[in-house]
Amino acid sequence: MSATSPNPWRNYSVVTAAYWGFTLSDGALRMLVLLHFHALGYSPLELATLFLLYEVMGMVTNLIGGWVGSRLGLNFTLYLGLTLQVAALLLLSLLNPAWSVSFSVLYVLLVQGLAGVAKDFTKMSAKSALKLIVPSEEEGGKEGALFKWVALLTGSKNTLKGVGFFLGGFLLSWLGYAPSLYVMAAVLAGVLLACPLVLPRGFGQLKSKVKFAAILSKSRNINILSAARLFLFGARDVWFVVGLPLFLYDIAGFSFTATGTLMAAWVIGYGFVQAGAPAVLRAGSGLRGLSWIVLLAAIPFAMVLLGRTGLDFTVIVLAGLALFGIIFAVNSALHSYLILRYSERDHVALNVGFYYMANAAGRLLGTILSGLAYQWGGLMVCLLVSGAMLLMAALFTLFLPRIPHAQAA
Repeated sequence: MSATSPNPWRNYSVVTAAYWGFTLSDGALRMLVLLHFHALGYSPLELATLFLLYEVMGMVTNLIGGWVGSRLGLNFTLYLGLTLQVAALLLLSLLNPAWSVSFSVLYVLLVQGLAGVAKDFTKMSAKSALKLIVPSEEEGGKEGALFKWVALLTGSKNTLKGVGFFLGGFLLSWLGYAPSLYVMAAVLAGVLLACPLVLPRGFGQLKSKVKFAAILSKSRNINILSAARLFLFGARDVWFVVGLPLFLYDIAGFSFTATGTLMAAWVIGYGFVQAGAPAVLRAGSGLRGLSWIVLLAAIPFAMVLLGRTGLDFTVIVLAGLALFGIIFAVNSALHSYLILRYSERDHVALNVGFYYMANAAGRLLGTILSGLAYQWGGLMVCLLVSGAMLLMAALFTLFLPRIPHAQAA
């Protein structure tokens, strides 16, 4: 792949702006669905079920998305992702209160699967485009530039996702369920219509045809990094997807808007830390991330221990959430850099797709375990499972090669 058009940074800016718009709708939709159906009386396990196909289809989409982008161009996968998200928002607005619970769950499950396809086509397009614009050091690029731009993109995306969480809770309280979905669909449709006016056809398309068999990564480093990513994101979602929002609403007594605002503030802060990760990691002797993942694993276990001392558990959760977000952000930003660093330019879309397939698998596992663990033993059990998954991520990180720090950041 190459980005040899006269305005490569314009191309990347358009892809990034579209990704930002999508991210706002994605965050708002997740919070909207979670809080709306919890208010209707759905159990934690039923709420987790609503997001299962979202994560499953994310795995499938990431696995084939890089191959599709290599053959048809990153603009094609971007437009497809935006179109599917608009369709998903409109379909969710058709939900009828007269439907049975089982049919409603099945309907939302299927539409959320469509939203999962949309998200990962859009994400793969934006992340792959960055590698085409910013060369790594070994390709003659400026030292640390790739890490800086990856961290900035990832951090800004998560900041906007946090804003989306707030919007979801706010719109649900202000407009109600269906009108909120109409507003989100209209805004995203405007983004979709604007993109083809400035983005050239075939952006990121390989001249030679890529065989379908190439979607499975054969790189040892990428396979190990993907396994670590699976457990890293599973550990986050096992208490963040279902357990934390329900704890805040049911136990801590937060309102819909307050729950959405708190989770939005967490993701926004997490995004700012991600954007600054290159500066944080500058003190290290090399980049692999073992010490950071071990430090992260200690946090949920410490929260459980403190929760048994008689201290206010809500205070422990809020403090632990803040610390977890800071350390998690550094780990996530480092992973996002390493996948591009380990990838050759001509295979970046394939490798990024495979890597985010593992990311989606981790989110799927975390989502299932979040509903099961919270229903079984509340947030305490969610935290114990999270710590165990982070230990698995640390084990895989042991096998990643260290990148000399002078070359990386």
